[in-house]
Amino acid sequence: MWNGFLRRISAGLALAAGAAMGQTAAFEVASVKPAAPLDRSQILSGQMHVGMRIDAARVDIGFMSLADLVRVAYGVKAYQVSGPDWMASERFDVLAKLPEGASREQVPEMLQALLAERFKLTVHRESKEHAVYALVVGKNGPKLKESASDPDAAAGGGTLTAPGDVNPQVRISGRGENTQVSISGGQIGTAHMSVGPDGTMHLEAPKMTMAALADTLSRFFDRPVVDLTELKGTYQVALDLSMEDLRNAARNFGVMAPGMAAGRAGARPPADAASDPAGLSIFEAVQQLGLKLEPRKTPIDLIVIDHVEKAPTEN
Repeated sequence: MWNGFLRRISAGLALAAGAAMGQTAAFEVASVKPAAPLDRSQILSGQMHVGMRIDAARVDIGFMSLADLVRVAYGVKAYQVSGPDWMASERFDVLAKLPEGASREQVPEMLQALLAERFKLTVHRESKEHAVYALVVGKNGPKLKESASDPDAAAGGGTLTAPGDVNPQVRISGRGENTQVSISGGQIGTAHMSVGPDGTMHLEAPKMTMAALADTLSRFFDRPVVDLTELKGTYQVALDLSMEDLRNAARNFGVMAPGMAAGRAGARPPADAASDPAGLSIFEAVQQLGLKLEPRKTPIDLIVIDHVEKAPTEN
C-alpha cells in the first residue's frame, strides 16, 4: 500500500515537472489582422508600418508575410522556410503585449505559440541539398574599406536581432533621376540610395558585414546567397543596381513599388537556370567589391511547413 502511494506521488511529480518544462511562453494578448496595402503617400513620407519593433511592453509587427513571421519565430533566413507559395503573398499586422517579466529573447518562442494558435501551424526540421550562390573573395582579393569605428547611433534601435529583421525608417525625396532614398534604423547603418542618369540605383551602406551583404543579395535571387568569404570585419559597401535587380527584390518582398510594374522582360530566370551570370548587373556590382558569386549546391537546414491555415482565427 505504502509503495503504491509512493508510486502515485512520484508519477504525479513527474507529470507536474513535465508540464512545467513543456510550458511555452506566450503573449499576454495579441491581435493578428490582414495588413492594408502600402500607400504611396506613406512610402514617400517614410511612414510605412513595416518590420518588427519591440519595447518593454509590446511587440509591433507591420506588413509581414506569414513566411516572414515563421522566419522570425524560428530564427532562420527566408530561404530556410519551405512551404506553400501563398505564404509569401498575404501580409499581416501583429500587435502583442508581453507578459510581465518577459524578455525580448522570449519573443520568437511566443511568436511560435501565436502562429500555432491562430494559423494552426505545425512544422518539422530537415536538411536538404539546395542550390545557392556562394559569396567568395575574388582572385585579386577584396576591394573593401573598413567602416569607421564609431557605431552608427541609428543602427539596431529597439529591433529584435533576427535574420533580416529590421524596422527601417525610409525617406524618399525627388522624382526620376533626382530621387533620393535614405534608410535608417537597420543593422547596416544609415544607407543611402540615388537614381543615376542611366536609370541605375546606387546604394551605399556605411557598416555592413559579409553576412549582411549575403542576406541583402539573397533578395535579388530565387536561391540564397551564403557567405563563404571568411571576412569578419564591417565594411563600407556600394552597389549599382539595375531596374531589373530592383524589380526582383520587390517581387521577393511581395510588393512592387510605384512605377516598377514588371513586364515579361523583367522576369527572373529559375534558380537552377544558367550557371553563367554574365550580363546581370548585380553580379558585376559584386565583382567591383573584389568578391564573386559562385553557383553551388550545399545542404541547408529547413523549417518545413506541415500544416498552416491561410487566415488566422479571430482575435
